[in-house]
Amino acid sequence: MGEIMNEYILGIETSCDETAAAIVKNGTEIVSNVVASQIESHKRFGGVVPEIASRHHVEQITMVLEETFDQAKMTMKDIDAVAVTEGPGLVGALLVGVNAAKGLAYAHQKPPLLGVHHIAGHIYANRLEKEFEFPLLALVVSGGHTELILMKTHGSFEIIGETRDDAAGEAYDKVARTLNLPYPGGPKIDQLAQTGGEATINFPRAWLEEDSFDFSFSGLKSAVINTLHNAKQKGGETMKQEDVAASFQASVVEVLTEKTVKAAKQYRVKQVIVAGGVAANQGLRTTLQSKFQLEKEINLFFPPLSLCTDNAAMIAAAGSIAYQQGHKANWSLTQMQA
Repeated sequence: MGEIMNEYILGIETSCDETAAAIVKNGTEIVSNVVASQIESHKRFGGVVPEIASRHHVEQITMVLEETFDQAKMTMKDIDAVAVTEGPGLVGALLVGVNAAKGLAYAHQKPPLLGVHHIAGHIYANRLEKEFEFPLLALVVSGGHTELILMKTHGSFEIIGETRDDAAGEAYDKVARTLNLPYPGGPKIDQLAQTGGEATINFPRAWLEEDSFDFSFSGLKSAVINTLHNAKQKGGETMKQEDVAASFQASVVEVLTEKTVKAAKQYRVKQVIVAGGVAANQGLRTTLQSKFQLEKEINLFFPPLSLCTDNAAMIAAAGSIAYQQGHKANWSLTQMQA
């Protein structure tokens, strides 16, 4: 028998405020994974400033790539393809990664260029820990996206539910800002919620139509903000931050969980995976785990915390499938806007 050939994909991710590069072997094994975070730079503004993010990417991309190759003890000669996030994301930030990927692929001629959708990357972060079982349902929960995606095979994505307004992560960030919590606010609300009373305030749940798997968090966000403003105007005893956080999170988690369980049963999936930054939320993890313990035929899986937030290993993992399926980009590849 001949020697089995290994495939090495270089991934590059610059869609928001992390400059990242990684090398992944055979779509499932991380060889190296480097992330340069910009949280400290954006913290004083209470959110990501696109111009600052782009400038940091320009400053850091070369160093991040060099460290990625150093960690792997590899060079571009060992790389079979270059995968890069083409969108959605911040236009200026995406351009830095796309042009770095183009430059590497063009200079070395051999490796093809692969454009990867950011959400596909988040989904494939799970495959770096556990092989997929089809059909599967992916619950994607991040700052810009809340979606239920059905996958019947690799590289096939059918959106069966999506947010009609604010994504869950966006609602977390805006509520955190109203509570005067530091950026990034989502993890802070999750921490506060662990000590608060989730039944203290009865915030609304937007279920929408009976047969819909879509989400809506704008009304909930407004209800929380209005409740806090009304309490402040009336004076007297202020509302406890932890109670507001717990009540808000209970509403988000209940809707996410109930719709995910219902969709998983309806589509008779074998596996449910959770993806995106909010996949790190302990309240969501605990509730989903308790619900799916009752569903013996469905396996629930979360990526490790290090792979929930933006990284390039997930882009390389998704790029591996694109490479195997022959989905190559040409030199006209540009960023895809949100």
